[in-house]
Amino acid sequence: MAAFNQLNTYLYLAVILFCLGLYGVLSRRNLIAVLISVELMLNAASINFMAFNRFLAPHPAVGQIVALFIMAVAAAEAAIALSIIVALYRKLKSINIEQANELRG
Repeated sequence: MAAFNQLNTYLYLAVILFCLGLYGVLSRRNLIAVLISVELMLNAASINFMAFNRFLAPHPAVGQIVALFIMAVAAAEAAIALSIIVALYRKLKSINIEQANELRG
């Protein structure tokens, strides 16, 4: 239980999540997988803010407010990205990112 009371533990967890998300963004060709990978990267940023808030911030609400802001941005990003993916699927009948090289209206 002593490992959970150290800042380094949370920072390592955030780095692992961010690297998994970055690997997913760079290696996947499915748009849904890319969207999930971006969400992993945003969650890593939220963990960093909450960890710094817990261990270093003088006022406890700052990191929590920033984490809530990141959650709102992630929700808006997911809604917009899913609508783009649905529109792309209706046009191309695929969500492969390599087939979406031409995005004209």
